Amino acid sequence: MTSNATTVEKYLKSIPEDRKQPMEDLRKVILQNLPDGFEEGMLYGMIGFYVPKKNYKPGYHVGKEWTPLPFINIASQKNFIALYHSGIYADPKMLEWFQQEFPKHSKYKLDMGKSCVRFKKVDAIPLELIGELCGKMTAQEWIEIYEANIKK
Repeated sequence: MTSNATTVEKYLKSIPEDRKQPMEDLRKVILQNLPDGFEEGMLYGMIGFYVPKKNYKPGYHVGKEWTPLPFINIASQKNFIALYHSGIYADPKMLEWFQQEFPKHSKYKLDMGKSCVRFKKVDAIPLELIGELCGKMTAQEWIEIYEANIKK
């Protein structure tokens, strides 16, 4: 489910009432913990946190030229809130760390795909863990991993 919202504020206003506070809390913890060098905006119909073109001119190799390098996206999907984190997709050590830490922060089973962590219990998002995850990689480290592993 993607949104046609053009700003983060419009996106947050457009989601179901029971998702607003959990999404705002998730956004807040990301903003508080994400290192310098990332920006927030709408990307792929979701709230995105990305390396802007001013910091990484080539941008993302998939799609249109203007696309900044995505790092994290969050979205209110039909049956869950999703956190898409490119670092856990591209860095096996970060993925392993996250998978080991998750049970220490949540009584629910980890539900994830390659880069997508799904939170079906929207009032039980492990915000402290997400904050720690968001602070684990700088924009420059993400660019280096991206260039080494993804952009070949």
